[in-house]
Amino acid sequence: MDMSRVAEQGLVLLGCGKMGSAMLAGWLDHGLPAASVWVIDPYPSDWLKAQGVNINTPLPESPAVVLVAVKPQMMGEALPAIQALGGGGSLFVSVAAGTSIATFEDVLGEGTPIVRAMPNTPAAIRQGITAMIGNAHVSGDDLDLAENLLSAIGETVRLSDEAQIDAVTGVSGSGPAYVFHLIETLAAAGQAQGLPHELAMKLAKSTVAGAGALAMAAEEDPSQLRVNVTSPNGTTQAALEVLMHEAEGFPNLLHRAVKAATDRSKELGRE
Repeated sequence: MDMSRVAEQGLVLLGCGKMGSAMLAGWLDHGLPAASVWVIDPYPSDWLKAQGVNINTPLPESPAVVLVAVKPQMMGEALPAIQALGGGGSLFVSVAAGTSIATFEDVLGEGTPIVRAMPNTPAAIRQGITAMIGNAHVSGDDLDLAENLLSAIGETVRLSDEAQIDAVTGVSGSGPAYVFHLIETLAAAGQAQGLPHELAMKLAKSTVAGAGALAMAAEEDPSQLRVNVTSPNGTTQAALEVLMHEAEGFPNLLHRAVKAATDRSKELGRE
């Protein structure tokens, strides 16, 4: 990734919890000099202190990028610290859930280029997927730079409209929790059929991880992969008749779950 502009002008990271730390680790691995990074965080971790970055010191006047990674509830008190950097010289990238581009524009000023991004928790091991959208002041180069920075924690996709963020939240933002619950309940079901807990859990974790990796690597789509493992009148078909039941299976259940998360995301955006 081309980090020369960021290395020269500096990067400000507002908030360095799990997500901020994962991104920072990725950037430093990709060769961004620690001296070019300023972190604002009230409780810096021991890991952060050991990285050689500038922590809670006066900020550069016109950094290339200001990346906002604070929890939504901390946003109110965090924003004034960076308000002076708004107005056009610095690109703002936010990975804070539930904070709209309009909210940032109100605080930072109309002419500020702002990219809003929605990552997910597998970013912690650089297996995340982050959806991003820029406001009217974001240039093609700005978007490329934001994508470059966010690629440190996994894959990226670009949205065509900020309204899509709510559905993205319902699918990939909250989605890891659905998969964790699938692992949890798959293991419990194995236990109910007579397997010891640890064995059932190991089988469930590896199966979900392996199937996910196969879905990513295979040329066929997941529907075809499902067909490939389903022998006529075999064991998989017996299970799928339960799971694919229109009213009581996955189709209805996941539609309702994703809709509930999407609706809640819309509500939070209005609060």
